Amino acid sequence: MPRIAKPLTEVGIKNAVRKAEGRAKNGRDFPLWDGQGLHLIDRDGRYHWRLKYSRPDGRENRLALGRYPTVSLAEARALAEDVRRQLRSNTDPGATRKAQRAEARRKVTDTFERYARKWAAAKAPGWSQSTRDKIELVLRDYLVPAIGNRDVRDLASLDVVKVLRRINDHAPSLTKKAAQAAQATIRMAIQSGARDEGRLLDLNLRDNLPKAQKHHYSAATTPAGVKAVMDTVRGIAGEVTRAALLVCAYTAQRPGNVAAMRWCDVDTKAREWNIPAEAMKTGQPHTVPLSRQALALIESMRPYGDEYVFPPVARQRTPHLHRDSLSKALRDAGLQGKQTPHGLRATLRTVARERLGISADILEAQLAHAKQGEVQSAYDRTGFVQERHRVMQAWADYLDVNDRDTVTPIRRSRKTA
Repeated sequence: MPRIAKPLTEVGIKNAVRKAEGRAKNGRDFPLWDGQGLHLIDRDGRYHWRLKYSRPDGRENRLALGRYPTVSLAEARALAEDVRRQLRSNTDPGATRKAQRAEARRKVTDTFERYARKWAAAKAPGWSQSTRDKIELVLRDYLVPAIGNRDVRDLASLDVVKVLRRINDHAPSLTKKAAQAAQATIRMAIQSGARDEGRLLDLNLRDNLPKAQKHHYSAATTPAGVKAVMDTVRGIAGEVTRAALLVCAYTAQRPGNVAAMRWCDVDTKAREWNIPAEAMKTGQPHTVPLSRQALALIESMRPYGDEYVFPPVARQRTPHLHRDSLSKALRDAGLQGKQTPHGLRATLRTVARERLGISADILEAQLAHAKQGEVQSAYDRTGFVQERHRVMQAWADYLDVNDRDTVTPIRRSRKTA
């Protein structure tokens, strides 16, 4: 017959602790038993309450009830009695506690930010640099600060819609991208088992947001307008920003690509700028002929750095000139609503076609617009590189002349018509 433990007292516990601390080897008098499975153990000078009990299935288990003296004898007895009540209702408190801890850990780890980063890392290799920049922007500045620490299992459509409405108020051009990122993150969570099957978000922007006003990038499309823009750009004080804007005008490339131009992609001998596939919106590499004017501007940046052609201006944290600096420079120069850096692509497409008679196919190739239709995009990969060398030099000359109405259109050969 097992010996019945004599109930502990606070004085008895303190004496046992004092005796243990005075010996070279602690724990000789421990564990101290109080009865009905409650006991105090010594772990290297730290004392912990434990309750020995039998689970509903008959297996023996021990449950931690806290540290002594933070948890007093009376408190330990109360906690032990609570465990016994759960056992009488056929509930295993050890299993319950384990499940609660697992749930707490899951809530900390299965956050929206975790799966957003996981999704972005998985998809980034197939994105252009422009897309990567936009996704990082909407995650860093909008989605993560607002809902990044939320449990993906509990995240509701309204939680995300509230964020999208705020984005739409400040940066409407990013709203659609943010909605796509949020929905894709939830898909990643579902596929990872962190959210129930089929529980996608309802992010129908047409129903949840004011109707967006369609607009085009502001662009000069007349000879007089082009002259005014070029004269204004040449008057911008910042050397780096001015040079980058002029290169945008001479090449008609996306401002983000120009701002992030790398020296290793510039072939001065061939007078070409070879943009890698990962930096292109189309996902295809793009060769950009460089006119004498564009190449001279690029070469003037040599003293500034070894990797990027256009270095960051004051207080910018990017490794190269930020594309927003180009937009700001035009606004500050008085061209707001008249010309944007991206609109210089429309200037080429419209004015070069009308005034210089350049083939639409060559202009589309220079702009690196995606081919329309699966068959065309798969088989028609004509680059018109040699033709574009000729017409882009003519375009640069056109931008530099004073009287643009006297420019003779380029004669289109059968090959380029």
